[in-house]
Amino acid sequence: MSFHGGAASRASVAAGTLWLSVAFATVLALSRSWQREREESAFIGLLAAPLSRSAFFVGKLLSLLLFLGVVECSVVPLVAILFAIDLTRMAPGLLAIILCATPGIGAVGTLFGAMTVRTRARDLILAIVLFPLLAPTILAAVVASRDLFGGSPFAELGDYLSLMGLFDIVFLTGGISMFGLLIDE
Repeated sequence: MSFHGGAASRASVAAGTLWLSVAFATVLALSRSWQREREESAFIGLLAAPLSRSAFFVGKLLSLLLFLGVVECSVVPLVAILFAIDLTRMAPGLLAIILCATPGIGAVGTLFGAMTVRTRARDLILAIVLFPLLAPTILAAVVASRDLFGGSPFAELGDYLSLMGLFDIVFLTGGISMFGLLIDE
C-alpha cells in the first residue's frame, strides 16, 4: 500500500519505512517480553500470583507500548531526516496517527504473544499469526502517513483514524476479556 500510485515517492517510502520498523520492533519486543516467562518457570509463578488476568494483560500491554513509544521516538526523526519530511508541519497529524495505531498493535501483540508462549516455534508462529491480524491497522497507518506526508490535510485522514480506533477498541476489550482464558492451563 505504501508504494501505491506508480513511481515510489519520498512520502510513500517514508510511510512504509516507519510502519515496517514499528511492526518488526513489535515482533522482537514480544519475543523478548515473553522470554522471561518461558525460562525458569516464571510463567507458572505468574499464574499462581493473586493477580487478575486482565491486570496481567494490561501490565504486559503497557510495557510493550512503552517500548514501542521509544522505538517510534527514535524512528520518526530518522525517517524525517532520511526522507526530508517536514516534522514541524506534519507532527500533529503524525502524532494522531501514532496514537491511534500503537494501542491496537500492542493489544494484538500482547494477546497473541500469550497464545504462543508455550509453543516450540513460538517466534515463527507469532509472526505468522501477528502480521495478518495487524494488517488493518498497519495498512491504515501506512496509507494515512503516506497521505499526510504527501500533503493531504489532516481532515481527510478521519476514515483511517476511525478504522484504527475501532481496531484498538476491539482488541483492547477482547484482550482484557479473553486473556485469562488464553493463559490458564
